[in-house]
Amino acid sequence: QVHLVESGGGLVQAGGSLRLSCVVSGRTPRAYSMAWFRQAPGKGREFVAAVSWSGGTTKDEDSVKGRFAISRDNAKKEMYLEMNNLKPEDTAVYYCAAADRATIDVYFDFWGQGTQVTVSS
Repeated sequence: QVHLVESGGGLVQAGGSLRLSCVVSGRTPRAYSMAWFRQAPGKGREFVAAVSWSGGTTKDEDSVKGRFAISRDNAKKEMYLEMNNLKPEDTAVYYCAAADRATIDVYFDFWGQGTQVTVSS
């Protein structure tokens, strides 16, 4: 199946920035949409942003709109999440996900193991 590996997490102060990356390998579908989710301590998994196969369509969760930007480079088989003006409430494990379809939808078939983002006050 598809193998997803996240990187780029770390500890930053409020107002700082990070760029997360997700490298895709394995038996990838012909076309696949991708997304970022996060899970804060004691909370359920939350949708953050998604991008279509072509990269032409993106969707952001309201709490990160204007601060985070999702993108992808299919030639490199990578997806990114630019995170700016980070807030303590952004602290979470961030997960990369992929779906066996070109368009953005609510279900995802493959998941990475996550990368920790910690934002201090």
